[in-house]
Amino acid sequence: MTMTKRSHARSRRAAATALGLSLLLALAGCGDDTATDGKASIPEGWSTLDTDSLSVGYPKDQGYAEQPAAERSRSNAAVALKVEDGVRTGLVSVQLNFATGVSDAAEAAAAAGAGIGLGSTRKATEDVRLAGPSTARDARRIDYDFTADGKEDTPTRGTPMTGVLVAGVDSGGVPFVVRLNAVRDAVDGEDLDAFVGSITVK
Repeated sequence: MTMTKRSHARSRRAAATALGLSLLLALAGCGDDTATDGKASIPEGWSTLDTDSLSVGYPKDQGYAEQPAAERSRSNAAVALKVEDGVRTGLVSVQLNFATGVSDAAEAAAAAGAGIGLGSTRKATEDVRLAGPSTARDARRIDYDFTADGKEDTPTRGTPMTGVLVAGVDSGGVPFVVRLNAVRDAVDGEDLDAFVGSITVK
């Protein structure tokens, strides 16, 4: 009788261990598949800028609209603008091949960060994992604040602005940087996180 009870106890422990291991493997597998092969989620009301290297969401429901190719700068592969009373209060931009000698996310971020401007204040820098091929998911995020200079239809000089950029290298080795700049009170941390989370690298 004692041997039977012990045998049953061992069987129950083995079954519980096997079940736990199966659940862990299933959860790990699901997470890995989603991160590697899936596309980023786009918040409701947003639209998408699509380029050869990546796609990224922008808040269309907040007044942003894609800029026609004929109107944007040659340095930008895609742009979405928010214009209020003739003033550009928000900008989403994608730049590709913006620097030479760049082979990874750290180098791409260093090159992109150099262009933030002397009057800017970096708030945070962190490594992020984007949706897309496993060879191109590593990227670096830089959050920063700055003040508008009042040039080229931007807000009045001295207006507090905020921004975030994400830099990396796509699966073909092309460096990219994606930016969102806006009047500080018009965006919050959730908006910036949603923007970063909407990027899918190709």
